[in-house]
Amino acid sequence: MSGARAGHLAMLAFSMLVAGSFALGALAANEIAPSALNAVRFWVATVIIGSIAYATSGVPRSAIAAPWRYIVLAALFCTYFVLMFEGLKTAPPVSAAAVFTLTPILAAFFGWVLLRQVLTPRMALALVFGAVGALWVIFRADLAALLRFEIGRGEFIYFWGCMAHAIYTPLVRKLNRGESAVVFSFGVLLAGAVMLTLWGWGAIIATEWTALPPIVWITILYTAVFASAATFVLLQFATLRLPSSKVMAYTYLTPSWVIVWELALGGAPPPALVLVGLLLTMTALVMLLREE
Repeated sequence: MSGARAGHLAMLAFSMLVAGSFALGALAANEIAPSALNAVRFWVATVIIGSIAYATSGVPRSAIAAPWRYIVLAALFCTYFVLMFEGLKTAPPVSAAAVFTLTPILAAFFGWVLLRQVLTPRMALALVFGAVGALWVIFRADLAALLRFEIGRGEFIYFWGCMAHAIYTPLVRKLNRGESAVVFSFGVLLAGAVMLTLWGWGAIIATEWTALPPIVWITILYTAVFASAATFVLLQFATLRLPSSKVMAYTYLTPSWVIVWELALGGAPPPALVLVGLLLTMTALVMLLREE
């Protein structure tokens, strides 16, 4: 299997796993402080990825060089996750996932700034399709609200998290010095776990952990194992094999996966007009993945 094809398969799995964190996160977001939840999930993910790293290739001495790289990347990803759960307190999961689909156009911009990755005309058009589709879903197919640009508080908060995610994607390629995806992910997760613990210590000790409802623990375990450990490795793996814009193109699948997750969890399907926006995002995905 070619490196590019492996990168595409990694991002397909990434989009499905990420979607689960929206559906579950919306159920747990109002039960626990985002910083406390993410501190625990980062530590669990760190132990998992660290164990895999030491059991396979180990952590070479060269990977410890320039630890500031992990701190910078961890700061961006911690920002993303904390703002995501803060936004999910009020934003519907499908709407939040639509905000996430704005990440490719942001990643393409930062990919040009940091790596001078140039968009082709087809890729630029695809990003426009995706952005329009995302906005249609974010504003719940309400043209009047779109024209007034009445965006919800949760969506607005999460947008800034997506901005951090978009910077993170090309920065991985720029800062990676040949470390494997597992080793590099371990460094970022460890730095993030320490950072979230220090920053969210007040919320951590104030949380009544034994009184939390089961959905919180389910969300913590899911996001730690699948939406942190697994997706960290998948994202690092794909970023080293695909351009930033194509990596993030798979975020266009996320709203559709969220609908599948919500239906599986007993939720109601979105209004028919919202599906128009989802079709636009799917069109953008197909256009981005086509070879020139």
